[in-house]
This record gives sequence, C-alpha cells and structure tokens, in this order.
Amino acid sequence: METPLLEIRDVKKYFPVKKVHGKEITVKAVDSINLKINQGEIVGLVGESGCGKSTLGKSILKLHEITGGQILFHGEDITNYNERQMRPLREKIQIIFQDPYASLNPKKKIVQSVMAPLDVAGKYTKEEKLEKVRKILREVGLSDKYLEKYPHEMSGGQRQRVAIARAFAMKPKLLIADEPIASLDVTTQAQMVRLFRHLQREHDCAILFIA
Repeated sequence: METPLLEIRDVKKYFPVKKVHGKEITVKAVDSINLKINQGEIVGLVGESGCGKSTLGKSILKLHEITGGQILFHGEDITNYNERQMRPLREKIQIIFQDPYASLNPKKKIVQSVMAPLDVAGKYTKEEKLEKVRKILREVGLSDKYLEKYPHEMSGGQRQRVAIARAFAMKPKLLIADEPIASLDVTTQAQMVRLFRHLQREHDCAILFIA
C-alpha cells in the first residue's frame, strides 16, 4: 500500500483561554482529527467559520504546536520537529493565506516577495532565481511588467496570483490553501480555481483546500 504524502492521526490543538477559580479553561480548536492526503491529490476541508480549519492547516506546518496526536509527512513523524528540522521541509510544504495583501510585505517589490523562498534555500545564483521568478509568474498569468510593482499597485486577484507564485516557486509536494479565494469576487474565484487545478497538474502537487 502506498504511503500517504501527509497523514494526521488524532490531532488536537487546544488553546488556554483563562483561569476560573484556579482551573484553566481551554478552547478545543482542533479535536481528534484524522486525515490522509496522497501525492497529487486534492482534498477539500470544509467547515463553518471558527471550527478550526485554519488552525489545523497551520498546525501541519508547525506554525502551531499541537496538543496531541501525530503528523506524518512521507511516513516520517514530524510531530516533534524543531524549527531547524522543519526548515528543509518548508520547501516541500507551502501555505497560501486568505488575504494576499496581509501576507505580502508592502515595502517589497513583487520580484523580491516571490524570490524570498529561493533566497532562503540558498541553492541558486541571482540569475537562476530571477529566471525562476519570471517563469512562475508567467505560469500564474502575470507578465514581467509586474516584477517591479508593489502589492498596493495590484488588484486583489493579482496579489493572490503573486502569493500562489511564491508558494509554487520551490515546487512543493503539498500546498495548504487556507481559504485562498474567499476575499475575491465570484469571477476571480472561478479563475483562481482553474489556476490551482492547472498548477496542481503541472507540478504534481497535493493540495489541502480549506473552504
């Protein structure tokens, strides 16, 4: 049987809220969740606002430390990985957030934002990084003229394309899409869904699509 790309087993994430009469009160944001995603698969995670979907997505990337359970990537238990151990995995697991304006540095040009994960990887020359940025921007439908623009000079849909380009720059194996189209108008939402499907096929990337 094929090993799942991602498997989460009985994952819990509780947040302490306050103490009442000396007893700590907690919010169970994620409570005993099990999930498997295979290579190249798209899985939808659907639920009401505030039910813990985004918390689960961030917990997979260990942006939150889980309260209990296990997280396995390619069969490897990463539950207790520290920041140093997670660093190489962050090339393989990327996340896109709902608000592209909040996730892009307003002081950085688009070329700098998309190039950031390539800079962190430290594997490429300046020329190689620039060519990769141009290529992935073209894949998401943005020409070279956007390289020198700032986020505030672009529409919401264009900014989300930049966020998608940045996530795919390192050719991840798993993309966590955290309500990536919720803030867009209906026409742009349809374009983004088609774009995700195209990139998923081209890059053989699994997607956890939170909605």
